[in-house]
Amino acid sequence: MISKRIPNLRWWIAGLLATASALAYVDRQTLPVVIGEIQKTIPITDQQYGNLQFMFLLAYGVMYIVGGKLTDMLGARWGYFVIIVWWSAANLMQGAVSSVFGLGIGLFLLGLGEGGAFPAAAKAIAEWFSAKERSLAFGIFNAGSGFGATIAPPLIAVIVLRLNWRWVFFITGATGFAWAVCWLGLYYPPALHKRLTDPERDFLAEAIPAKMVGSPSLSWTDLLRLRQVWGLVAARFCSDSAWFFLIFWLPKYLADVRHLNIKSIGYFAWIPYALASLGSLLGGWLSSYLVKRRLSVDASRKICLGISAACMPLSLLITVSPLSVTIVFFSLAMLGHQCWSTIMQTLTADMFPSSSVGSVAGLIGAAGAFGGMLFNIFAGALLTAYHSYTIVFAITGLLHPLGFIIILLVVRKITPVINPKIYETKGIPI
Repeated sequence: MISKRIPNLRWWIAGLLATASALAYVDRQTLPVVIGEIQKTIPITDQQYGNLQFMFLLAYGVMYIVGGKLTDMLGARWGYFVIIVWWSAANLMQGAVSSVFGLGIGLFLLGLGEGGAFPAAAKAIAEWFSAKERSLAFGIFNAGSGFGATIAPPLIAVIVLRLNWRWVFFITGATGFAWAVCWLGLYYPPALHKRLTDPERDFLAEAIPAKMVGSPSLSWTDLLRLRQVWGLVAARFCSDSAWFFLIFWLPKYLADVRHLNIKSIGYFAWIPYALASLGSLLGGWLSSYLVKRRLSVDASRKICLGISAACMPLSLLITVSPLSVTIVFFSLAMLGHQCWSTIMQTLTADMFPSSSVGSVAGLIGAAGAFGGMLFNIFAGALLTAYHSYTIVFAITGLLHPLGFIIILLVVRKITPVINPKIYETKGIPI
């Protein structure tokens, strides 16, 4: 039986990846949104809440590294399948816990699963998209995270009000298993895909350089010799510290400082995440548009990074504004970060062969997770000591501009990384 060919299959794959990203962000937003309900049965202090996010991000960061290498070994198809089955099972487990310790274990296991998702997606996109389309593909994928975080507050609020907070974990966990089945049915590398049309197969063969596909994978030791890797690691460490604070503490800030209940949080908290989705699409579209207008990849990526970083200092105004304006500043900050995040993910595929994209994305993503982990502990300590969000938001607004400066000074030019000694020993054509 001949499988039916699917026109523009690569964009269907991008859409499926976006769906997984949405699921991941619904799962990780569950605790922040239902924390007030959980506290009615399980007492949790600000410091313990920060520690819970520490547990998630510790596992998330470790698995970013391991998951990236795992994906390079297993391939994007089986690597992503294993990853999403793991995190969906962990999400189901959280619905059955009855203590802070149990929540910590559940979040740790969730982080172990979700940490491998972004390196796996980066590898899949590197296999299916050329430099001209890559940032838009990452934008679609990244928009999924914003969409997931957008629907999470109202969706979770409805489930909590109709059932209870435990059912949120049960329902979202089960959805992940359904996605895993769809993934195995649709995803194969382009060279092996039976549903790929001949015109698209020819297009991909011409658009993606052979030296960026099918080459031997670089080891972590090889990668850590490269200045560009260290620059991307440092920039992501800064920017993701801000991002994880914003997404994990927004619902709690609205409850603690603005005194919103679960219904009101569901009404307001989706707005910043909707703008985050828009930021992903805008960043991906603008960078691809500039490349198609014959701007260099280096210039197009840096223009988008600079615009994104310039949005972030608006978060300094969050605590001194009325609620409606606060939501606007939250929204613009999240829009700016997701534009930034889209381009940062694109850089791994721009600069490294597809055989090593998972490993590079893993190292860089781990740095971001560890930055977020440390910043969440720091934020929890500051809030416990001073009972004020002002200084935390002030620091948050300056981290992306610092990351952009690091890109300019350390990474310098965004171009395929050529290190003859490393590449020649690995048999990679240069």
